[in-house]
Amino acid sequence: MGAWQSYRLRIQRKRWRIRAFRKRRELRPVANRTSDIAPSDILLFSTQRNEGVRLPWFLKYYRDMGVNHFFFVDNDSTDGSLDYLAKQPDVSVWTTQASYKRSRFGVDWLNWLALKYAHDHWALTVDPDELFLYPFCDTRPLRALTDWLDASSIKSFSAMLLDMYPKGRIDAQPYRAGQDPMEIASWFDSGNYTVQKNPQFGNLWIQGGPRARMFFQDKPELAPALNKIPLVKWNRQYAYVSSTHNLLPRGLNQVYDEWGGEKASGILLHTKFLDTFAAKAEEELKRNQHYGASREYIAYAEGVRDNPDLWCKWSEKYINWRQLEILGLMSKGNWA
Repeated sequence: MGAWQSYRLRIQRKRWRIRAFRKRRELRPVANRTSDIAPSDILLFSTQRNEGVRLPWFLKYYRDMGVNHFFFVDNDSTDGSLDYLAKQPDVSVWTTQASYKRSRFGVDWLNWLALKYAHDHWALTVDPDELFLYPFCDTRPLRALTDWLDASSIKSFSAMLLDMYPKGRIDAQPYRAGQDPMEIASWFDSGNYTVQKNPQFGNLWIQGGPRARMFFQDKPELAPALNKIPLVKWNRQYAYVSSTHNLLPRGLNQVYDEWGGEKASGILLHTKFLDTFAAKAEEELKRNQHYGASREYIAYAEGVRDNPDLWCKWSEKYINWRQLEILGLMSKGNWA
């Protein structure tokens, strides 16, 4: 990278941090338990709106994994989820009625909370419909992964977003609060992915899966990005740029080995496609608060009106993380 481009990225990072500082005024604390956070705690950051049915399993899943404290930004929920979160002893939650779009889709809000509270902590940033997997997650807690990353002087850890879906109509099985969504959405595409390098930020750009083949089959280049860097040893000088797809400084995006090796990586099981999806897509389309003039939700709303079957003859049923490593979707790298 040339000196001029490096300078421009430093200026851009400063701009995102200043923007996050200004956006702090849009957040009103509802339950602030940050005084309970210990120096070694693993933190989780998320934005949510009307995700009450998902939250019980989400919190259980990440508590069992080893997350110590949760940060939520609630964007004007009306389903009681804000009250639910405020009662949780390991949750700090802020609320806002401000525009999700004008906060860069929640990135500014979470950048501010991370800047203020996450310095020198491992921070996991995920959506309520994302379940993080990493090598040996069935036998080792998240702390084991972060300890190994610390010992290896690795500051960021990537995870590909893997869309999960049921076999049959997506509205066929009702999802209930507290249920493991993988009991319903247990299938995924084992192939059908494209990978290219983003020359500006140095991260990989991954597209494909059921959303590309079902909702963006005519324009696959507009399909949602599946590359994410959700786990970071945070520093107050850092900033996410576009969701968790990339961040600055640029070196944090180097989550692969350009010299032919393979770095450890994980998976985010994306459990969007439950029976709640059609109503959620219609709601978000009406709000028009998403990226690219909400073209993703326009495609969803048009595609799910008949509740299609996303399953195809090439679909694979999820077994465990080792299956995903065999398929080349994640890697344990040199973590033994």
